[in-house]
Amino acid sequence: MKRILAVAQSGGPTAVINASLVGMINEARQHQCFTGIYGLVHGIEGGLNEEFIDLTREDEGTLRRLLRTPASALGSSRYKVQDEDYERLIHVFRAHEIRYFTQIGGNGSMYVCHQVAQIAQHMGYELQVIGVPKTIDNDLAGTDHAPGYGSAARFLAIATRDVGRDLEAMATYEDVMILETLGRDAGWLAAASALLKKHDDEAPHLIYVPEIAFDEARFLEDVQRVHSRLGRVFVVIGEGIRDTNGSFVAQSNAPTDTLGRVVYALSTGASNELAVKVRQHLGLQVRLLRPGLIGRDLSACVSPVDRQEATLVGTAAAQYHANGLSHYMVTLERLETPSSYSSSIGRISLAEISGQEKLLPRHYMNAAGNMVTPAFYAYALPLIGNIARLGRLQNVRVAKRF
Repeated sequence: MKRILAVAQSGGPTAVINASLVGMINEARQHQCFTGIYGLVHGIEGGLNEEFIDLTREDEGTLRRLLRTPASALGSSRYKVQDEDYERLIHVFRAHEIRYFTQIGGNGSMYVCHQVAQIAQHMGYELQVIGVPKTIDNDLAGTDHAPGYGSAARFLAIATRDVGRDLEAMATYEDVMILETLGRDAGWLAAASALLKKHDDEAPHLIYVPEIAFDEARFLEDVQRVHSRLGRVFVVIGEGIRDTNGSFVAQSNAPTDTLGRVVYALSTGASNELAVKVRQHLGLQVRLLRPGLIGRDLSACVSPVDRQEATLVGTAAAQYHANGLSHYMVTLERLETPSSYSSSIGRISLAEISGQEKLLPRHYMNAAGNMVTPAFYAYALPLIGNIARLGRLQNVRVAKRF
């Protein structure tokens, strides 16, 4: 009897999502219980349309290159799975003798994995289901952090530091720079912009995250205060910041996707709204930065730690399948060591995390809610890897003026 392992990539891609795929393929090849490995083309849509890639035919050279290739090699999807789709998917799996299923993705993907496992069980079909974590937003519950976050955080930290120097150089012309990060309802990425900040005068000067209600008057006061001291202000905001009423700052023009979520990239953006306020009330010159998908997929900024851990969670998924486990998501668990960072692989029930969201803890932001605390540095710095290795970046200041 054939026992095929099927794998899908879902949701927004990352710079290391393919490392998880490679880890799974390489490990699965070591176990005789798998008679084949199929990749679903464009996630669940590929399963419903019976579009597969035979991954057992890929040679070692291809897999080595795939390890360092950004975005989803199988094609991703944001398809909203309907109730009837789950039964259709199980019928397809039965027809192709697929007995193992893994999806690499975030919150929505883990919800789908949980549903697939339950429907298969209800239909009496023997199917093992394992989820593999992936999201740059880092809002996936049950795991210390998600593969993809470390590399996106690395990009934002470098970009903020270096563009902050640009603002400093142009301080006689430009007053304020507002960088809007991805992250939806979570502020993990916005917070990461401060990871290379060494002292108060360096960018970013102010950070605002969705977890803390945004007060426009307080924001304008903060900007004025920093500008009065430095003559420049570098502001970072999470795209999903909301006011005290819980409304998205740019809600009036924000469309939604097929899942009913706000598509921030298609709105004018919270950064644009705030830029207008700064010009109107403070009379300052403002420039906007919305790097969007650049930070999500930039292979040049991949964190070595992130790539390694992405590979490990894929490897673990294949091992869990081979050991007969099902209804779990692979997790990363931080090990407490006195002088260095390390992590281990674990697992958590899909039922426990389905529909859950991990937001930035309040103690990772200061009392004013506009800058990260040392606790956040301790959490996130190990995940972005050794920045000094990236083109030997320098951070030198010339002598003081006379």
